Amino acid sequence: MPEIEPIRWRDTHLELLDQTLLPREQRWLAVARCDQAIAAVREMRVRGAPAIGVTAGYAMALAARETPDAPMPRWLAELTEAAARIAAARPTAVNLGWAVERSLGVARQCATPTEARERLLAEAERMRAEDVAMNRAIAAFGEPLVPAHGGVLTHCNTGALATAGIGTALGVIRGAWEAGKRPAVFHTETRPWLQGARLTAWEFQQLGIPAQLIVDSAAAALMRRGEITSVIVGADRIAANGDTANKIGTYGLAVLAHAHGIPFQVAAPFSSIDLRIATGDAIAIEERPAHEVTRIAGQAIAPDGVAARNPVFDVTPARLIAAIVTERGVARPPYVESLRALAGRPAVAT
Repeated sequence: MPEIEPIRWRDTHLELLDQTLLPREQRWLAVARCDQAIAAVREMRVRGAPAIGVTAGYAMALAARETPDAPMPRWLAELTEAAARIAAARPTAVNLGWAVERSLGVARQCATPTEARERLLAEAERMRAEDVAMNRAIAAFGEPLVPAHGGVLTHCNTGALATAGIGTALGVIRGAWEAGKRPAVFHTETRPWLQGARLTAWEFQQLGIPAQLIVDSAAAALMRRGEITSVIVGADRIAANGDTANKIGTYGLAVLAHAHGIPFQVAAPFSSIDLRIATGDAIAIEERPAHEVTRIAGQAIAPDGVAARNPVFDVTPARLIAAIVTERGVARPPYVESLRALAGRPAVAT
C-alpha cells in the first residue's frame, strides 16, 4: 500500500502537510521557527496526538537553534521558556507535553548549547522513527480484534495524517485488511472540522480500502440494523483507570455501542496513557472558537449571532471500553491493573 508521510525534516527545517487544505489541495508548510510549529499545532494544520508529539520534538529542536549561545544554565532557562509555549499549544493531547519533557531531559544532559542542538534534532528523529514502529506494533496487536466480516466503524482521523506512521485505529483497520479480512468499513464525518469526511476518506482512498462515509448521527441506525459490529477509535489522553479523552462524539459512539452489545475499542501509543492522573475527570478539555461550529469552510451555516459551544474532546468512561490497544500489548478491564502491567513492558524497538 502507498505510504502517506505528513511530517518530514529537510536539512534546516520541518515540513508539514497542511491538513486544513486536504483533500482539495496538498500543500507543504515550511516550518523554520519554533513559533511556526506552535501555530501549526494551534491552527490544526498538524493534528492527531502522536503527530502533535512528533511535531513538538521537532519544535524543541527548532527552539534550540533559535536560542542564542550562553552559559548552559541560562541557555536551558531560555529553552525551558520556549518549551512552555510549545506545551501550551493544545492542552488535551498528553503526547505534546510528553515530547517536550523528553526533549528537555535530553537538553539537561548536554554540556554545551551546540551539543544540545545536535542531540535534540536526533531525539526528534528518534521520536518519529519510534512512532512509525509503534504504529506497526499497534496494528499487529489490534488486528485480531477486527472482525473478518461484519462492519467496523472508526471516528475522526487516526491514520498516517495523525501520526508519523500508518496510524493507530485506522492502522489497525489497515492491518486487518492486509491480513485478508474484509469487513465493511465505516467512518464518521466528525463535526465540526470534518476530519473524517476530509482526511479519513482521503486516506482510505489512497490505501485502496473501500470505506463508507456516514454523518455522525447515522451510527445508531446502522448499529441497530446490524451493519456495524465493531468500533475502534484513537485517543488523545488515557487516564490510569482507562477513561479516554478523544475527539468530540467518541463518548456518544461508546454509549451507542454499549446499548447494542458492540465491542468498543481504543488504539493509541503508550505515550497517550497518563498514569499520573487517576480518572478522566482530571483531563483538561479544550474548547475552540464558536465560529468553527457555525461556519464550514468560511461559509455560514447558522444565523449571525447564534450562540454555540465547541468542546473539541469528550471523555469515554473505562466501563464502556472493551480493550485498549498499545504497542506494548492489549489492555483489558480492570485498566488500573492492566495499564500498569503494560507500563512494565519494554517499548518496541526502532
